Amino acid sequence: MADHAEVEYATALGNDYDEHEGTYIRFLHLTVVMILYVINIVLGLAIGGVMGHWLTAVAVFIIATGAVTHGLLSGSRTSGVVAFVFSLLAFAASGLG
Repeated sequence: MADHAEVEYATALGNDYDEHEGTYIRFLHLTVVMILYVINIVLGLAIGGVMGHWLTAVAVFIIATGAVTHGLLSGSRTSGVVAFVFSLLAFAASGLG
């Protein structure tokens, strides 16, 4: 039978908790930035395909792509949030016109 002793991860060889935590934080950042990017693209497609304002949609695509590039290179989520707010405003303005 297997030994049911308590495993002590803190003393195990090759266990690098700091690196694991850093990888997890980078994964969460990538996930948030990419979710914001997908939402921006969907809003751009709604502006262009449903409302027929393709010039505004192209502007949303360009701003969203710039925001995701900046977010991935700088480690900031702010650019993605700003692009998301811009996309919502463009969506609202396209619905009014």
